[in-house]
Amino acid sequence: MEPAVLTGEHFLNGDMACAEGALAAGCRFFAGYPITPATEIAEHMSHRLPKVGGVFIQMEDEIGAMAAILGASCAGVKSMTATSGPGFSLMMENIGLGIAMETPCVLVNVQRTGPSTGLPTLGAQGDMMQARWGSHGHYEIIALAPASPQEIFYQTITAFNLSETYRLPVLIMADEIVGHLSERVIIPEPSKIRLQSRPRPKGRKDRFKPFRPAANGVAPMAHAGEGYRVHFTGLTHDEGGYPVMTAEAQSQMVDRITGKIRKNLDHIIQVEKYRLEDADIALISYGISSRSSLAAVDEAREKGIKAGLLRLLTVWPFPEAIVRELAKRVKSFITVELNLGQIHLEVQRCAEGRAPALLVGSAGGSAITPEEILEKIQEQK
Repeated sequence: MEPAVLTGEHFLNGDMACAEGALAAGCRFFAGYPITPATEIAEHMSHRLPKVGGVFIQMEDEIGAMAAILGASCAGVKSMTATSGPGFSLMMENIGLGIAMETPCVLVNVQRTGPSTGLPTLGAQGDMMQARWGSHGHYEIIALAPASPQEIFYQTITAFNLSETYRLPVLIMADEIVGHLSERVIIPEPSKIRLQSRPRPKGRKDRFKPFRPAANGVAPMAHAGEGYRVHFTGLTHDEGGYPVMTAEAQSQMVDRITGKIRKNLDHIIQVEKYRLEDADIALISYGISSRSSLAAVDEAREKGIKAGLLRLLTVWPFPEAIVRELAKRVKSFITVELNLGQIHLEVQRCAEGRAPALLVGSAGGSAITPEEILEKIQEQK
C-alpha cells in the first residue's frame, strides 16, 4: 500500500495536483469518463486509488459517473468525479439529484471553450453561470476557482470539507490552463491537513429522521446499510425522506436546502484582497484570469494608478456584501474573465449603479494578458 498523502515537493500539473488533493482529503471512490482536458485527473486516480485502498471505475458516460459518486457517498465513502464542458452538461440532472438528496461529493470541471465540442485543448471560463444555474429548480451551490496547481491541491481539500459539512455536491471550476500548467506543489504532512466529516446521527435508530436539520440547518447523515431507515429520492420529500406531493412540503424542503448555505455565507465565502485599501479601480477576477489581473494591478501602481484586486476563491455563493461595500468607495469596477461577461453580470448587479462596471473578457482559447487589462485600467484613470 502506498501512503495516501505523498508529502514533500513535487512538480505537478493542475490535474494531477487536484487528484492528490482529493486523496489527501480522504477520497476513496472516483467514477468518471475520459474527456479533454480533465482526463489526467482520472488517469492519476486510476493509478493511485487502488494503492491506497480505494476504488476507481470508468463509467459508460458522465451521467453514470455522477450517479455512481452519489451512490458511493450514500454508502459512506468520500467520492469525486471530473469532467469538462460537454460532460458537465450531461451531469446537470444528477447534480440536481445530489442537491435534493443532500449528498456530499465533489465535481471538478476543467473548463474548455464552447459551445458544444468547442476547442477541447484550450482554456476558458465559460461554464460559470452554468455552474450556478445549470440544474433546474431552486437551490444553492458552492463553486471554487483555483488559480494554480498548488491552489487546486488545497481547494480540492476545501471542496471536500465544504461538501461534508453542508451535505451537497461542491464544484471546482478550474480551466484547461490551470489543469495543464505544471508548477511546484508542496504537499504537507497529513497531520497539517484539516479534514471535515459529514454530521452523523445519534440516538435511537427507530426514531431517526434523515432530513431533520440540526441547528446549523444541516441534517445528520446516516449511511445505507448501517441500520437506520433511509430513503433517498429526487422527489419533494419530508424529513423522513419520503415523497410528499404538496406545495407546503416543497417550500419546506427548498427552504432547508437553500437555507443551510445562505445562513452560513461567512463560513463558506473566501476571497483575497490585494491593494484594495486605497484603490480607485477594483478588479474582480478568479482562476487563471486573476494571475494576469494581479500583474496588471502592480503595473498600474507603478504608473501611479490606484488599482486593486478582489480575487474570488469562492465564486458561488457570490460575495455580494463585499462587492456592495466596495461600490461605496471605488470609482469603477473591471471584471476580468475568460468569457463574455458571466460573473460580470453579478458585479453589475451588486454595484447597483454606484460605480461603473466594465469588462475585460474573451471567448477563450488563450489567457487574457496583463497588457489588455492595463489598457482598460488606463482608460479609467
